[in-house]
Amino acid sequence: MNNLSKLFTNLLTVTLFVGLMFNDQLRSESEPYTPTTMITGANRGIGLEFTKQYLQKGWKVIATCRTPDRADELNNLKKNYPDHLSIMQLDVTDHNRIDELALQLSGIPVDVLLNNAGISGGSSNQIFGTMDYKVYEDVLAVNTIGPLKMAEAFYPHVKGSQLKKIITVSSSEGSIETAFKRGGGRLFFYRSSKTALNMLMVNLALQLKSRGIAVGMVNPGATDTDFMTGLPFPMRKPEVAVADMIRNIENITVENTAAYINYNGKPVPW
Repeated sequence: MNNLSKLFTNLLTVTLFVGLMFNDQLRSESEPYTPTTMITGANRGIGLEFTKQYLQKGWKVIATCRTPDRADELNNLKKNYPDHLSIMQLDVTDHNRIDELALQLSGIPVDVLLNNAGISGGSSNQIFGTMDYKVYEDVLAVNTIGPLKMAEAFYPHVKGSQLKKIITVSSSEGSIETAFKRGGGRLFFYRSSKTALNMLMVNLALQLKSRGIAVGMVNPGATDTDFMTGLPFPMRKPEVAVADMIRNIENITVENTAAYINYNGKPVPW
């Protein structure tokens, strides 16, 4: 092959390569990005409603719960959203399992890491004078430590996404200022677990802001789920509470990171 033929062949190869790259770029730009949320405690109540509404919005959802085999409503959703819903076993108090799942999902972006799993501890277990401190340890493990461990383990997945958000379902019960208005002597474990959770998330927000990750807390209000059974005041419907929180999550950015937002869009007092 003479020099002219070699030059022609090389030019043809480069042209084809550039053309393929350009076509791939056009193809990737024409395909809309599908965001992903990972939800803890997704088998019932607010977590299940989050799963339903994000699927309806066209998102991919990684729904986690302790016993997927018994999560009938989640498994029924899977039939309707086979390509968008993944159901994974996870107990947020099992740190080895959290690390294992993070490794299993390595390379998969998580746009919104949604820490929803929570327990109340039962009002009868947290009455001053007859405190059940083992229950307190359980409440802290789920409500406070679990979300921090999830954020730590799935940080690379959030950082590798487009939206880059770590969101936790908190409660106005964690507000110290609100406690003065509502009075004390109740829900010692639950209230303090949410207060501690809020501080952890503020710390995390300050650390991750420079890395482009937004951290925030949303309050659903008193919602009609089995979590709130027996409380003697009006409840909000789960679908309404979750729609409000999703709207507020969309408004949490790096600019207002560490936001603590009530269901009506207003800040919850610290």
